[in-house]
Amino acid sequence: MRIITIIAIFVGLTGLTFATLNTPSLAVEGVLDAQGSDLMTDKPDNYPLATLAGGCFWCLESEFRALDGILHTNVGYTGGDLQEPGYRDITTGQTGHAEAIEITFDPDKVSYEQLIIFFLTKAHDPTTLNRQGVDVGTQYRSEIFYHDDAQKEIAENLIAKVDAQKTYSSPIVTEVSAAVKFWAGEEYHQQYYEKYEKENGEVHPRVFYKKQAKKLKLQQRP
Repeated sequence: MRIITIIAIFVGLTGLTFATLNTPSLAVEGVLDAQGSDLMTDKPDNYPLATLAGGCFWCLESEFRALDGILHTNVGYTGGDLQEPGYRDITTGQTGHAEAIEITFDPDKVSYEQLIIFFLTKAHDPTTLNRQGVDVGTQYRSEIFYHDDAQKEIAENLIAKVDAQKTYSSPIVTEVSAAVKFWAGEEYHQQYYEKYEKENGEVHPRVFYKKQAKKLKLQQRP
């Protein structure tokens, strides 16, 4: 019963109507799929960044690490005032920071536009204000931190397009802000779900629930 209830929370909060989005999209479903083929252990130089916030950074990171063209991910904190914040600071909800991921990607394999579409339609629920599933607070807000004017335009245009096509039954609340200092999270937070599975021989409960929720969504699509 508990499993069914938690899955229902993840599915019910999204309110997806599964309208077709007439823009380039990715066939993968995120954490439901195998890891992308281009991941690197160390962050490479001279590649563009995408900085995104959308709930628990463990969850968001796991979604993007399933995509080809993703070279490196780093979870951390951004968008607040406190210098050198740590996880304990963030959990208070008083620092202004959001849990976020910094993505290094290869634009020859995946475009920024595709990443934003994936973020808005598959990686998280952009319609719940300061909340993702059972995680509640401003640190779990949905926000896109753009690194240049081109990224800003893409983000704003795609939010408007997804809203206009009624992809969700509720309006998108994702904020669009200029990228500021990104503070890397503690090492134990990096690729947390992968470390958990390696150490325990099974996927983290949240990964299990997310996979079940995604499967249910796929079954609901026309």
